[in-house]
Amino acid sequence: MRTSQNGWPASKDPEEIQIVSKRVPGTGLKLRVAAPVAPLLIAFARDFHKEIERINEGQLDDWGYAYRDIRGASTLSNLASGTAIDLNATQHPLGAENTFTDEQARTIRRLCRKYGLRWGGDYRNRKDEMHFEIAMNAAQVANLIRTLRLEKDGDEEAKESDQDSEAISSILEPNSSSGSDRVLSRDRRRNTQRPI
Repeated sequence: MRTSQNGWPASKDPEEIQIVSKRVPGTGLKLRVAAPVAPLLIAFARDFHKEIERINEGQLDDWGYAYRDIRGASTLSNLASGTAIDLNATQHPLGAENTFTDEQARTIRRLCRKYGLRWGGDYRNRKDEMHFEIAMNAAQVANLIRTLRLEKDGDEEAKESDQDSEAISSILEPNSSSGSDRVLSRDRRRNTQRPI
């Protein structure tokens, strides 16, 4: 089975990789994402809607699973594994920079750290400010979901204490990690992730 850029299984058959449709709390929007990462992506989208900007439900510019390559590349997009979402794409088009205020960008980065995501606005080359993707392996995702108490797909508020913050840091930056974990950790520090 092929994998997307972040190493997660990808398939033209959504059932094969457990693609589910989940409603973003506070909106009428449903996003198609991989079941194992759904709690993180849906909770992030909920918080994006509440803290950054409202998700424009009148536009068809929010999506998750889409089996395709990264634009201009032959590598599968993280959308192909259901481990990424694009929000308010018409307001934040591919290649555009500074489509969010400085305060919004700070909030995006804080939420991405909280939910173990990488933001396309931090790509080194072509920016993709609409794009948010999982930046962890399956074990790290499962641990973070438990730490944030998101077993119900993000429908409830994630309560984060100081101890949770320390636990999240240890999940995202483990002392000993496999090769793929080291790559994700290195890319996060350098902000060199390729655009999706």
